[in-house]
Amino acid sequence: MVTNKNNFFYRNGLSITVTSLFLLFLSFQFITGWHVKNDELAEAHLPQLSLPEYFSSPHFMQATFENWESEFLQMGMYVLFTVSLRQRGSAESKSLTEKEEVDKKPVAHKNAPWPVKKGGIILAVYQHSLSIAFGILFLLSFIFHFIGSFNSYNEEQVEKHLQTLKWNEYFLNSQFWFESFQNWQSEFLAVASIVILSIWLREKGSPQSKPVDAAYDEN
Repeated sequence: MVTNKNNFFYRNGLSITVTSLFLLFLSFQFITGWHVKNDELAEAHLPQLSLPEYFSSPHFMQATFENWESEFLQMGMYVLFTVSLRQRGSAESKSLTEKEEVDKKPVAHKNAPWPVKKGGIILAVYQHSLSIAFGILFLLSFIFHFIGSFNSYNEEQVEKHLQTLKWNEYFLNSQFWFESFQNWQSEFLAVASIVILSIWLREKGSPQSKPVDAAYDEN
């Protein structure tokens, strides 16, 4: 089978596929979360939520941003860790001894990104723009997770005729941090898995794997 390498999907297939799966699973989360919340409201003999009402509800906000927060933390930390930390034999690690292309000083050329051509402080920021972007995304997700979790907690307290908390009181509440830590630990387990398993295991054709015939201790 001949592949047209100028085909739009061929050139952008990875981003199209993962974005499509993200939207698909987010839709499933939204629908199932809506049913879960309405089941809880039915048990408490409270009015049901419509789909638009659920979209803006603390229940959906908390569940969504709780997961996004951990993903952006994982990716941001991993980007930073791989700058200076090494793992002998892992496909995810830079060489233990040799300088790599990513360590070279940026040089302005015809096809270089405009911040490289501009230089100065713009280039200084651009050199770390990936970790900065993940840091901002993590912070925003953390804030929205807190807002959703805080409002969801207080909604449940009202439904149970119990005392609500102020935002500064809830920030120290174990419920919020339990939600965060249960996701954070799983993200770093996933990172550790790909770093360690790629020492010995292979996936032919994947850039996340070493060549099938590469030695175990080769980076």
